[in-house]
Amino acid sequence: MRLKLCESLVARAARPDMVFLTGDLGFMALEPLRQALGERFVNAGIGEQNMVTVAAALAKNGHEPWVYSIAPFCYARPFEQIRNDVCMHGLPVRILGNGGGYGYGIMGQTHYALEDYGILATLPGLRIFVPVFGADVAACVSATGTWAGPSYIRLGRDELPKGEAPPPYAAWRQLLSGSGPVVAVVGPLAGGAWGALADLDPAIRPNLWCVAEMPVALSPPPDAFLQQLRSNRRLVVAEEHVATGGLASQLGLWMLENAVSLDGFRHLCARNTFPEGYGSQQYLRRIAGIDPESLRACLSTLN
Repeated sequence: MRLKLCESLVARAARPDMVFLTGDLGFMALEPLRQALGERFVNAGIGEQNMVTVAAALAKNGHEPWVYSIAPFCYARPFEQIRNDVCMHGLPVRILGNGGGYGYGIMGQTHYALEDYGILATLPGLRIFVPVFGADVAACVSATGTWAGPSYIRLGRDELPKGEAPPPYAAWRQLLSGSGPVVAVVGPLAGGAWGALADLDPAIRPNLWCVAEMPVALSPPPDAFLQQLRSNRRLVVAEEHVATGGLASQLGLWMLENAVSLDGFRHLCARNTFPEGYGSQQYLRRIAGIDPESLRACLSTLN
């Protein structure tokens, strides 16, 4: 998705107010953007706190700042600056985090981004985008570019199943229909779920939804999702994020507020400790039980 991000930002580079700041990352991918922006492409070095504060000052003075790093470095290290300098003033700083979830799994636990959108969802006015497919990135950049407040885009890998075409972008999209449980999956993880569940018999195949925007308070589920929950009364949430603060937590509160009760619920979420050792993103997903095979097995416990 990083290359799609570069393409989308190059398309915006003609805007004279646009400024891009990177925390010494993006090599072998963002060179076209550097060429398009010239002096408005700023390598801030390994100083993420300062980079976010500079971006806040740029936004305060009418510029359009975009801040880029790998996901754990652009929300965890400068969290105080995001909270105090950006969100408390409602400034439109666009934070771009590459490699969400276990994207940098082989580099160990310090490089996991497993609590990012849960933490950021606590901040006032901050809108979160988690593109599901590569084709979503342009729409997320466009929506972020027009949002009047702060935002965060969590990038991952495009996991679109072979032979499928991504549906038009929306915060919530239904990928599969059936008589099985309702399943909500956040971000790229939904691509693998789509491929793993498509061949199930319609009698047990779930109503599979992919979720690309949070918090739920700003991007609530559509009426069709609510109707399916009330009719089916079984729900599975899968996300490459720890349980606390994730989609399941947010959705649970939304369901209480909308008087939605369930007969069955499962939450497949990330783990942030691995005594088995670290490895690739796919390995860590499998150990945590959020891979497509685990999701398929989970459904059998609700059918």
